[in-house]
Amino acid sequence: MKILVTGGAGFVGSVLVPMLLSKGYKVKVIDNLMYGINGLFGCFNHKNFEFVKGDIKDVVLMQKVTKDIDVVIHLAALVGYPICKKYEDDAFMVNVRGVAVLDGVLSKNKLVIYPSTDSCYGSLGELCTEETPLKPLTLYGETKATAETLLRRRRNTIILRFATGFGVSPRMRLDLLINDFVYKAVKERNLIVYERHYRRAFVHVVDMARSLIFALKNADKMRGKVYNVGSEKLNLTKKQVVELIQKKVKYYLHYADFGKDADQRNYKVSCKKMRELGFETQVDLEKGVDQLVGLFKVFELPREYSNV
Repeated sequence: MKILVTGGAGFVGSVLVPMLLSKGYKVKVIDNLMYGINGLFGCFNHKNFEFVKGDIKDVVLMQKVTKDIDVVIHLAALVGYPICKKYEDDAFMVNVRGVAVLDGVLSKNKLVIYPSTDSCYGSLGELCTEETPLKPLTLYGETKATAETLLRRRRNTIILRFATGFGVSPRMRLDLLINDFVYKAVKERNLIVYERHYRRAFVHVVDMARSLIFALKNADKMRGKVYNVGSEKLNLTKKQVVELIQKKVKYYLHYADFGKDADQRNYKVSCKKMRELGFETQVDLEKGVDQLVGLFKVFELPREYSNV
């Protein structure tokens, strides 16, 4: 089986692609290298790895790139509230137009595994299931919800709504909430937290990659459906997150009673549907924070990893 991973040099892709290769899959990656190629260096040693530098919005290129593949894992996107707010036109063109191009060039017998986001749920303050109406608060959430609508017309699609990612990846991101909090705690010894009781769902990047492989292996049961990916154990308030970090790192923590976070998401997510198929996450908050602390103590990450 040959798999095309779009955006494969990114935060999730640089974890996923080596996993796929280790399991014997042939993997082709297309990426515009907006954030470089470092995360995939080791893959170039593998006989089953192929790389194409290019733009997913290029119809002619995508026709060529998808011709010999069986499955597409469509990671390519501008991911997260900050970068989509900064580059609004690009966010629509990549996150929506890119999906439309992919849908247009693929034959209907080819499977698409599409990583969406629980940002689509908005700020409900309640437990969200896959049947919860989508009410995104951010442009990022809006573009992913629109892309979902496009792809759900295809029966041969699996949609995974990821919780907010965190953890160490060969292509790091500092704009993710937990990664950002740990980085500031380690490097700046200071952290200001707004709306401490707002709740988010989280998932480690390794489990994000594992869930994509799980969907690949269980496609016959999952195609045509939507699944939340994460764990109810990682439905956490900001207060719970930063107080666990305080057990690992000495830093000044201030809860701000005035002002607010620009990203107003507040919800819990049910992952029962995915769990009943047999998928369980493996990396909890404490293990993921320990990994981040270990990295940030010994490595100076350039600010380019903030993604904005």
